[in-house]
Amino acid sequence: MVSSFRTQYGISFYSHDFKEMKWKEFRALVSGLSSETPLGRIIQIRSEDDPKMLESFSPGQHRIRDEWRNKRAKQRTQEELDAVLKELQQAFSEW
Repeated sequence: MVSSFRTQYGISFYSHDFKEMKWKEFRALVSGLSSETPLGRIIQIRSEDDPKMLESFSPGQHRIRDEWRNKRAKQRTQEELDAVLKELQQAFSEW
């Protein structure tokens, strides 16, 4: 995350600007990270569902995606998923 913020926004996590940043702004910046940043690439790999794109994944990309999906499947209950969805809906309604 540190390198992604530095790459895309030129922001250091150790700067005064970052320390004063409001949570809402931080969330907006995280969600705006492009797939050209390190974190953006990982997120893109983890969330890909297009069968044609998956065919072109390297073994390393498949490993990243599979590990993430297996970990998430074990950790989340339906109640937790519902809570996350509700939070996302609320965040979008604030924009």
